[in-house]
Amino acid sequence: MIPWDLKPANDSSEGRSETPVRIAAVRYLNTLPLVWGMLHGPHRGRAQLSFVTPAECADLLAAGQADVGIVPVVEIQRLGLAALPGVCIASRGPVRSILLASKLPPGRIRTLAADAGSRTSTMLARLVLAERFGVEPELIPMAPELPAMLARADAALLIGDAALRFDPAGFPGEVLDLGAEWTEWTGKPMVFALWAARPGFESGGLAGMFQASAAFGAARIDEIARAEAPPRGVPEELALAYLKHHIRYHFGNEEREGMELFLEMARRTVAV
Repeated sequence: MIPWDLKPANDSSEGRSETPVRIAAVRYLNTLPLVWGMLHGPHRGRAQLSFVTPAECADLLAAGQADVGIVPVVEIQRLGLAALPGVCIASRGPVRSILLASKLPPGRIRTLAADAGSRTSTMLARLVLAERFGVEPELIPMAPELPAMLARADAALLIGDAALRFDPAGFPGEVLDLGAEWTEWTGKPMVFALWAARPGFESGGLAGMFQASAAFGAARIDEIARAEAPPRGVPEELALAYLKHHIRYHFGNEEREGMELFLEMARRTVAV
């Protein structure tokens, strides 16, 4: 069970502190709406942002080098972090940014080259392959470069912007969208990450700031896609559709149910 930081916001400052909060943010496109208000909006100056991989977000919190981070759900549970309510990175159906590209039919995969940047995505791939296709491939951690990955393994797991740059239509093998696989299988959303605070950090009700920043970004998706897609090598139209229709940021009861089901199934199938 994931612990929650449910402290109410400070009435006078909504958890403000004179010292900026050290925030570890995921460097992928899908996180930008969550931090847009801290970069360009009313919460600018309240956060000292570092952009890293999802796995590195968890590592920074565990090391005490960040106060709050957007953390893979499997890491929140493993490290005993306190999750902040209301905001997440999730999908219901195709997510487009977590893709398994395989040279073989999924039931014949024996080796999987995985971008180690997200432990939740790797866990999801292992769970889907084990439960839906009956295989438990050997994992080979690699940089997200598809030709090199497929030179060493039967299949490759691409996440984040690397997956958005990949064109599934031009791939000669099979491509699984793991968000679609999960929802087709369970009928639930897939929650990939939540805001969480490091042990001992007094959030002072910072959840309100993160929710307000997410609302600020959600109202400016077109602006974010125009500004951020080109330098990432992602087509602007794809970035816009991705942020508007594939990624969900509100954490409600349905997302909680999907997350708890994922963690329960992962514990039964593979070691968390």
